Amino acid sequence: MAISFNNCSTFMICIILLLPAFSFGTENYYSKATFYKTSDGKGTPTGACGYGEHGRYVNDGLVTAASWKLYKNGVGCGACYQVRCKDEALCSNEGVKVVVTDSGEGPGTDFILSSDAFAKMAKHPKLAHMLFPKGVVDVDYKRVSCKYGNLKIKINEHSNYHGYLAIFLFNNGGYADIIAIEIYDVKSYKWIPMRRSYGAVFDLENPPKGDLKLKIQIKEGEKTKWIHSDKTVIPDYWKPGSIYETDIQIP
Repeated sequence: MAISFNNCSTFMICIILLLPAFSFGTENYYSKATFYKTSDGKGTPTGACGYGEHGRYVNDGLVTAASWKLYKNGVGCGACYQVRCKDEALCSNEGVKVVVTDSGEGPGTDFILSSDAFAKMAKHPKLAHMLFPKGVVDVDYKRVSCKYGNLKIKINEHSNYHGYLAIFLFNNGGYADIIAIEIYDVKSYKWIPMRRSYGAVFDLENPPKGDLKLKIQIKEGEKTKWIHSDKTVIPDYWKPGSIYETDIQIP
């Protein structure tokens, strides 16, 4: 963003006036967006975030593959963005809110939207057919709150109770990114860090047995903090594919 101080009487006045524009989640950025096709217009179960079938239907299929700078090696998975195309004849002022479920980019694009999401940017559904032939459109975008309820955890299908635990978290609302996850071992009274395997998936070999508690490190802007629940998050004898709702909300 180019900033000029020519019309300000002092440098300090400019800084004060510009502060709101640099608040996390409020600044608009400019880029381009395109789309990908699936049989139903929604997401794909093979996205880089590792969400599986959840990646197809989260947010009613209004999802996106994000450029590397927004995907952030998986940290950006689950983030929400408001994306608006700039063609005033075809596009609405509201645009579409999308969830990051995959990584990908084309020449100059930060978003590869599901076709349902791409169509949602049009002023009216009848105008969407005029938007698709453009292929790539100019957009502005900003990070927005996802506004979910409680955080949920899914046990990855490749997990094995006797030796390997892999999970991903979803419903991470607000503006915060999930940076790290630790599991509490009741036998050693220690927190054990999980490894980010890929995308939003964290794993741990030889996980402790028994009821498990989780501690989650989140980052919003430049601030990081740990949040956790005193209650069991993953019960003993968990099974691959199971989903557990926590009492944790990410604001």
